Amino acid sequence: MSDVTQTLQELSGVFDRMGLEYVVIGGIAVRAYAIPRPTFDIDFTVAIPRDRLFELFRDTERLGYSVAESYQQGWVDTVAKMPLVKIRCYLQGQGVDVDIFLAENAFQRAMLERRQLVETGDGTVWIASPEDVILLKLLASRPRDLLDVQDILFTQGELDRPYMFRWADQLDLNDHLKAALRKADEQI
Repeated sequence: MSDVTQTLQELSGVFDRMGLEYVVIGGIAVRAYAIPRPTFDIDFTVAIPRDRLFELFRDTERLGYSVAESYQQGWVDTVAKMPLVKIRCYLQGQGVDVDIFLAENAFQRAMLERRQLVETGDGTVWIASPEDVILLKLLASRPRDLLDVQDILFTQGELDRPYMFRWADQLDLNDHLKAALRKADEQI
């Protein structure tokens, strides 16, 4: 079992034991829907009240994860207007970074409702739908993210475009989504 896979299973287990809804996003989710590519970190969206973060930190530290002092003191980071905390583990001398986005907006809650239970070979985990992974990748819009979007569109074929446009409108991603779909359609 790879470090990333072990971390994925451990943290999914923590969320399950705590009774928290979660969904895997990022590069791991891309692996479920597109051409697999290496990834060395894990991204989750988790429905966790902020007053339970200290419980999460305690439970992950018991498994050997480290939590930065700033998060221990209650600070929460923000990426693409979504709150997150970070934890890290070291396995066999390798560090695995974990971003845990806090599900506090309507899009994130919709993403949790549409999540899909996927068998990983080492267990099952909840993965974001391909449409939601595309929207998240468009929010980030780094070159690797835009390649991931094209890979998902190519591999998955027909997706729920009305759903994507509804959220793209609310997330101010209409132009990005139209461009991605146009590019994918040109490659067919």
